[in-house]
Amino acid sequence: MLHNIRIVLVESSHTGNMGSTARAMKTMGLTNLYLVNPLIKPDSQAIALAAGANDVIGNAALVDTVDDAINGCSLVVGTSARSRTLPWPMLEPRECGVRAVQAGEHAPVALVFGRERVGLTNDELQKCHYHVAIPANPDYSSLNLAMAVQILAYELRVAYLDRQQTGGTPQEETPYPLVDHLERFYQHLEQTLQRTGFIRPAHPGQVMSRLRRLFTRARPEEQELNILRGMLTSIEKQDKNQVK
Repeated sequence: MLHNIRIVLVESSHTGNMGSTARAMKTMGLTNLYLVNPLIKPDSQAIALAAGANDVIGNAALVDTVDDAINGCSLVVGTSARSRTLPWPMLEPRECGVRAVQAGEHAPVALVFGRERVGLTNDELQKCHYHVAIPANPDYSSLNLAMAVQILAYELRVAYLDRQQTGGTPQEETPYPLVDHLERFYQHLEQTLQRTGFIRPAHPGQVMSRLRRLFTRARPEEQELNILRGMLTSIEKQDKNQVK
Protein backbone atom coordinates (compact mmCIF):
# COMPACT_ATOMS: atom_id res chain seq x y z
CA MET A 1 0.00 0.00 0.00
CA LEU A 2 2.93 2.38 0.57
CA HIS A 3 3.78 2.09 -3.12
CA ASN A 4 0.42 3.74 -3.83
CA ILE A 5 1.30 6.86 -1.82
CA ARG A 6 2.76 9.89 -3.60
CA ILE A 7 4.69 12.70 -1.95
CA VAL A 8 4.13 15.84 -4.01
CA LEU A 9 6.38 18.93 -3.72
CA VAL A 10 5.00 22.05 -5.41
CA GLU A 11 7.42 24.53 -6.97
CA SER A 12 10.32 23.74 -4.66
CA SER A 13 13.07 26.34 -4.83
CA HIS A 14 15.89 24.43 -3.08
CA THR A 15 17.26 21.23 -4.56
CA GLY A 16 18.64 20.30 -1.16
CA ASN A 17 15.06 20.00 0.10
CA MET A 18 14.29 17.62 -2.75
CA GLY A 19 17.20 15.38 -1.77
CA SER A 20 16.38 15.54 1.94
CA THR A 21 12.76 14.73 1.14
CA ALA A 22 13.85 11.67 -0.83
CA ARG A 23 15.91 10.52 2.16
CA ALA A 24 12.99 11.11 4.54
CA MET A 25 10.72 9.11 2.25
CA LYS A 26 13.01 6.13 1.77
CA THR A 27 13.63 5.70 5.50
CA MET A 28 9.87 5.19 5.88
CA GLY A 29 9.40 2.95 2.84
CA LEU A 30 8.00 5.55 0.42
CA THR A 31 9.29 5.75 -3.14
CA ASN A 32 6.92 7.87 -5.25
CA LEU A 33 8.11 11.48 -5.41
CA TYR A 34 6.39 14.04 -7.65
CA LEU A 35 7.96 17.45 -8.31
CA VAL A 36 5.51 20.05 -9.61
CA ASN A 37 7.20 22.72 -11.71
CA PRO A 38 10.37 22.89 -9.57
CA LEU A 39 12.13 26.24 -9.87
CA ILE A 40 15.41 24.33 -10.16
CA LYS A 41 15.70 20.76 -11.42
CA PRO A 42 17.32 18.18 -9.09
CA ASP A 43 21.12 18.55 -9.18
CA SER A 44 24.25 17.27 -7.46
CA GLN A 45 23.18 18.86 -4.17
CA ALA A 46 19.90 16.95 -4.30
CA ILE A 47 21.82 13.72 -4.91
CA ALA A 48 24.24 14.48 -2.06
CA LEU A 49 21.49 15.20 0.47
CA ALA A 50 19.50 12.18 -0.66
CA ALA A 51 22.24 10.19 1.14
CA GLY A 52 21.55 6.81 -0.41
CA ALA A 53 18.04 7.57 -1.62
CA ASN A 54 19.36 8.34 -5.11
CA ASP A 55 16.79 6.02 -6.63
CA VAL A 56 13.91 8.05 -5.16
CA ILE A 57 15.24 11.41 -6.38
CA GLY A 58 16.40 9.90 -9.68
CA ASN A 59 12.99 8.40 -10.42
CA ALA A 60 11.03 11.47 -9.31
CA ALA A 61 8.26 12.45 -11.72
CA LEU A 62 8.56 16.03 -12.97
CA VAL A 63 5.13 17.43 -13.85
CA ASP A 64 3.79 20.87 -14.74
CA THR A 65 0.77 21.23 -12.47
CA VAL A 66 -0.75 19.94 -9.24
CA ASP A 67 -3.53 18.41 -11.35
CA ASP A 68 -0.91 16.32 -13.15
CA ALA A 69 0.57 15.15 -9.85
CA ILE A 70 -2.73 14.09 -8.27
CA ASN A 71 -4.31 12.67 -11.41
CA GLY A 72 -5.77 9.23 -10.74
CA CYS A 73 -5.74 9.61 -6.92
CA SER A 74 -8.76 8.77 -4.77
CA LEU A 75 -7.48 10.70 -1.74
CA VAL A 76 -5.51 13.97 -1.68
CA VAL A 77 -4.29 15.63 1.51
CA GLY A 78 -2.73 19.10 1.42
CA THR A 79 -0.42 20.48 4.10
CA SER A 80 -1.33 23.88 5.50
CA ALA A 81 0.38 25.71 8.35
CA ARG A 82 -2.03 28.62 8.57
CA SER A 83 -5.76 29.12 8.95
CA ARG A 84 -7.73 30.03 5.83
CA THR A 85 -10.64 32.36 5.24
CA LEU A 86 -12.64 29.30 4.16
CA PRO A 87 -12.03 26.48 6.69
CA TRP A 88 -11.56 23.00 5.19
CA PRO A 89 -11.92 19.51 6.69
CA MET A 90 -8.78 18.97 8.82
CA LEU A 91 -6.82 15.89 9.85
CA GLU A 92 -4.29 15.39 12.61
CA PRO A 93 -1.01 13.86 11.34
CA ARG A 94 -1.81 10.48 12.92
CA GLU A 95 -5.28 10.38 11.39
CA CYS A 96 -3.77 11.43 8.08
CA GLY A 97 -1.46 8.41 8.19
CA VAL A 98 -4.30 6.02 8.96
CA ARG A 99 -6.61 7.34 6.25
CA ALA A 100 -3.85 7.45 3.63
CA VAL A 101 -2.76 3.88 4.31
CA GLN A 102 -6.34 2.60 4.22
CA ALA A 103 -7.07 4.40 0.95
CA GLY A 104 -3.72 3.29 -0.47
CA GLU A 105 -4.88 -0.32 -0.43
CA HIS A 106 -7.24 0.40 -3.31
CA ALA A 107 -6.00 3.46 -5.24
CA PRO A 108 -3.23 6.07 -5.37
CA VAL A 109 -3.03 8.68 -2.60
CA ALA A 110 -1.23 12.04 -2.68
CA LEU A 111 0.22 14.11 0.15
CA VAL A 112 0.86 17.59 -1.22
CA PHE A 113 3.48 19.96 0.23
CA GLY A 114 3.66 23.62 -0.79
CA ARG A 115 6.38 26.09 -1.56
CA GLU A 116 9.05 26.72 1.07
CA ARG A 117 8.00 30.32 1.71
CA VAL A 118 4.28 30.55 0.98
CA GLY A 119 2.95 27.00 0.98
CA LEU A 120 0.00 26.03 -1.20
CA THR A 121 -2.38 28.49 -2.81
CA ASN A 122 -6.08 28.50 -1.92
CA ASP A 123 -6.91 27.05 -5.33
CA GLU A 124 -4.44 24.19 -4.78
CA LEU A 125 -5.78 23.51 -1.30
CA GLN A 126 -9.31 23.34 -2.67
CA LYS A 127 -8.25 20.40 -4.81
CA CYS A 128 -7.60 18.41 -1.63
CA HIS A 129 -10.09 16.28 0.30
CA TYR A 130 -8.46 17.22 3.61
CA HIS A 131 -5.83 19.54 5.03
CA VAL A 132 -3.28 18.47 7.60
CA ALA A 133 -1.33 20.74 9.95
CA ILE A 134 1.55 19.60 12.14
CA PRO A 135 0.95 20.85 15.70
CA ALA A 136 4.35 22.48 16.16
CA ASN A 137 5.37 24.90 18.90
CA PRO A 138 3.18 28.00 18.29
CA ASP A 139 6.04 30.24 19.42
CA TYR A 140 8.36 28.71 16.81
CA SER A 141 6.51 26.66 14.23
CA SER A 142 9.06 26.99 11.41
CA LEU A 143 9.43 23.50 9.96
CA ASN A 144 11.81 22.78 7.11
CA LEU A 145 10.04 21.19 4.13
CA ALA A 146 11.90 17.89 4.49
CA MET A 147 11.18 17.86 8.24
CA ALA A 148 7.45 18.15 7.52
CA VAL A 149 7.71 15.30 5.01
CA GLN A 150 9.59 13.19 7.58
CA ILE A 151 6.90 13.69 10.23
CA LEU A 152 4.02 12.70 7.96
CA ALA A 153 6.05 9.88 6.40
CA TYR A 154 6.64 8.52 9.91
CA GLU A 155 2.89 8.58 10.60
CA LEU A 156 2.32 6.70 7.36
CA ARG A 157 4.89 4.11 8.42
CA VAL A 158 3.31 3.68 11.86
CA ALA A 159 -0.14 3.25 10.32
CA TYR A 160 1.23 0.78 7.77
CA LEU A 161 2.98 -1.35 10.40
CA ASP A 162 -0.10 -1.33 12.61
CA ARG A 163 -2.25 -2.46 9.70
CA GLN A 164 0.24 -5.22 8.88
CA GLN A 165 0.24 -6.42 12.47
CA THR A 166 -3.52 -6.41 12.94
CA GLY A 167 -4.35 -7.49 9.42
CA GLY A 168 -6.52 -4.41 8.99
CA THR A 169 -10.18 -4.08 9.83
CA PRO A 170 -12.28 -6.16 7.41
CA GLN A 171 -14.64 -3.80 5.67
CA GLU A 172 -16.32 -3.53 2.32
CA GLU A 173 -14.41 -1.33 -0.09
CA THR A 174 -16.19 1.94 -0.82
CA PRO A 175 -15.32 3.14 -4.33
CA TYR A 176 -14.65 6.87 -4.18
CA PRO A 177 -14.24 8.90 -7.38
CA LEU A 178 -10.77 9.87 -8.51
CA VAL A 179 -9.87 13.53 -8.21
CA ASP A 180 -9.95 14.07 -11.97
CA HIS A 181 -13.55 12.79 -12.00
CA LEU A 182 -14.37 15.23 -9.20
CA GLU A 183 -12.84 18.11 -11.15
CA ARG A 184 -15.04 17.27 -14.13
CA PHE A 185 -18.05 17.28 -11.82
CA TYR A 186 -17.12 20.73 -10.45
CA GLN A 187 -16.70 22.06 -14.00
CA HIS A 188 -20.07 20.57 -14.96
CA LEU A 189 -21.68 22.06 -11.84
CA GLU A 190 -20.25 25.53 -12.49
CA GLN A 191 -21.33 25.50 -16.15
CA THR A 192 -24.85 24.43 -15.20
CA LEU A 193 -25.17 27.09 -12.50
CA GLN A 194 -23.99 29.69 -14.99
CA ARG A 195 -26.56 28.56 -17.58
CA THR A 196 -29.38 28.76 -15.04
CA GLY A 197 -28.26 32.19 -13.87
CA PHE A 198 -27.49 31.07 -10.33
CA ILE A 199 -23.95 32.39 -10.65
CA ARG A 200 -22.55 34.93 -13.07
CA PRO A 201 -19.78 33.66 -15.36
CA ALA A 202 -17.53 36.65 -14.69
CA HIS A 203 -18.14 36.70 -10.92
CA PRO A 204 -18.54 33.22 -9.43
CA GLY A 205 -17.32 34.69 -6.11
CA GLN A 206 -17.27 32.36 -3.13
CA VAL A 207 -20.13 30.19 -4.36
CA MET A 208 -18.02 27.54 -6.09
CA SER A 209 -15.46 27.52 -3.28
CA ARG A 210 -18.19 26.88 -0.73
CA LEU A 211 -19.80 24.23 -2.91
CA ARG A 212 -16.42 22.51 -3.22
CA ARG A 213 -16.13 22.53 0.56
CA LEU A 214 -19.66 21.16 0.90
CA PHE A 215 -19.02 18.20 -1.40
CA THR A 216 -15.57 17.66 0.13
CA ARG A 217 -17.16 17.29 3.57
CA ALA A 218 -19.83 14.96 2.17
CA ARG A 219 -17.24 13.03 0.10
CA PRO A 220 -19.71 11.39 -2.31
CA GLU A 221 -19.02 7.85 -3.41
CA GLU A 222 -18.52 7.06 -7.08
CA GLN A 223 -22.13 5.98 -7.60
CA GLU A 224 -23.39 9.08 -5.78
CA LEU A 225 -21.25 11.31 -7.97
CA ASN A 226 -22.75 9.66 -11.05
CA ILE A 227 -26.22 10.51 -9.70
CA LEU A 228 -25.19 14.15 -9.23
CA ARG A 229 -23.80 14.29 -12.78
CA GLY A 230 -27.07 12.80 -14.04
CA MET A 231 -29.04 15.48 -12.19
CA LEU A 232 -26.96 18.22 -13.82
CA THR A 233 -27.46 16.67 -17.24
CA SER A 234 -31.23 16.53 -16.62
CA ILE A 235 -31.25 20.23 -15.71
CA GLU A 236 -29.30 21.06 -18.87
CA LYS A 237 -31.76 19.11 -21.04
CA GLN A 238 -34.71 20.87 -19.43
CA ASP A 239 -33.03 24.23 -19.97
CA LYS A 240 -32.46 23.45 -23.66
CA ASN A 241 -36.09 22.36 -24.10
CA GLN A 242 -37.30 25.64 -22.60
CA VAL A 243 -35.10 27.60 -25.00
CA LYS A 244 -36.66 25.79 -27.95
